[in-house]
Amino acid sequence: MPNLLHSLNYGGQCHLPAMGGRAALRMENVSHRYPSTPEDVLDRVSLTVNPGERVALVGPNGAGKSTLLKLILGMEPLTRGSIDVFGNPAAHCLHRVAVVPQRSTVDWRFPVTVRQVVMMGRYVHLGWFKRPRAIDREAVEAALDTMEITNLANRQVGELSGGQQQRVMLARTLAHDADLMLLDEPLNHVDITTQELIFHTLERLTAKGKAVIVSTHDLGVLTVHFTRALFLDKRIIADGPPKEVLTPETIAEAYGFEFHKDYHPWNSSSNH
Repeated sequence: MPNLLHSLNYGGQCHLPAMGGRAALRMENVSHRYPSTPEDVLDRVSLTVNPGERVALVGPNGAGKSTLLKLILGMEPLTRGSIDVFGNPAAHCLHRVAVVPQRSTVDWRFPVTVRQVVMMGRYVHLGWFKRPRAIDREAVEAALDTMEITNLANRQVGELSGGQQQRVMLARTLAHDADLMLLDEPLNHVDITTQELIFHTLERLTAKGKAVIVSTHDLGVLTVHFTRALFLDKRIIADGPPKEVLTPETIAEAYGFEFHKDYHPWNSSSNH
C-alpha cells in the first residue's frame, strides 16, 4: 500500500499552453489491458467532459472505473487511444487535474497533520522545495474552512474517523484549485453529513466552471447530485442525463440485475 505522500501527489507542470474553449477531458478510443489480464479492462472508450459538468462514473467492481481515472492521471501508461485535458495531451497538463483517491489505498499511518496534507495540494504550484507563500496558506485555510475541519488542522490524519479523513482529502483537492477533479469512490464509509458536504462543495465548484468526475456505486444519488451519468463495464453502456440513462435496462446490462417491469430506479416508491 502506498504511503500518504505517494497517494496524494500526482501530476506535474504543464509544458503546453492551455487551450481556451476546449473540453475539460476528451478520450478517444481508449483501450487498456494489464499484463496479468487476458482481456482488455477498457474497450474503445470515447467520451467528452465539458467545464461545469458533474459526471457520475458508475459500474460494477472490475468495470474499469479506477483504471480510467489512473489513465487520465498518467498512473498507467496509455498504449491505445488518446486522452486530452483542456486541448493538450493529459500527460502535459496534470497540474490542472486533482484527484481524491480511494481512502482504502492510502496508508494513514504516515506521520503528518491535517494542515500538512491539505498543503500538499499547493505543491503543484510551489514545487517540493519552496516555502509556502501567503497565497498558499490562504488557500489551505479556505479549504479547511470549506470542509469544516479547521478545528482538526493540527491533528494527525491517522487519528481521524473515515469521514474526517475523506474531508481532508477533498480539502487538499480544493487547495490544489484544479479545473478537472477526479474522485474515486469518495462516498464509501462516510456519514450522511459528510456526503452532503461533499455534494454541496462539488455543486459550487461546477457552478464556477470546474469539471468533476465521481466514481460511485450509489445509484440513489445520481438524479439528485449529478448532471450526467456514465455507465461503464469495460465499455460505455450508457451516457447522458441521469433520469434518461438510469433505467432497468441499463442497470441490468451493467450489473446483471433484473427488475420488475414497472420499476424505476429514481422513484423510491416503485416496487422491485
